[in-house]
Amino acid sequence: MSNGNGVTATLSEAADTVKEKAVEVGKAISTSAGEAVASAGNAVKKVRKAASKRVAKASKAVKKETAKVKKAVTKTVAKAKKKLTAAKDKATAEADALRKKLGKKKPAKKAAAKKAAKKAAPKKAAAKKVAAKKAPAKKAAAKKAVKKAAAKKAVMGPRKRGPRPRRRRP
Repeated sequence: MSNGNGVTATLSEAADTVKEKAVEVGKAISTSAGEAVASAGNAVKKVRKAASKRVAKASKAVKKETAKVKKAVTKTVAKAKKKLTAAKDKATAEADALRKKLGKKKPAKKAAAKKAAKKAAPKKAAAKKVAAKKAPAKKAAAKKAVKKAAAKKAVMGPRKRGPRPRRRRP
């Protein structure tokens, strides 16, 4: 019988070769992965640059368009204001002409209407004060009704109840 030294030596040599191959394959994978990561990083940088350029172009275009729209809106608003003031002037002139034909006076201006409103406001406040003075009278009447009910209970006495009947269980 053999002592097994030959088998052990063969197995250790095979293990060493497998180990060396694994190290070689690992190095190859790591270098290729490193290269892939580097190329991916470069691609990401390129994409970021391109995206930032596009964003800058788009923001410039938006600024230009908003400026154009602003100008157009201000022009249309100014035109509309002019037309409205012209229409107002024309309408007041027509109203004055009609009043002259009918022989009526101009209506009171807004300032006179405000003065009349201020004069009417104190009258409303006075009416509120009168209503506030009447409210305590109602409370007094309610208190009298409560006192009458309490007096009736005192005369009749409390209700007496007997013990509750017990329920029978089925």
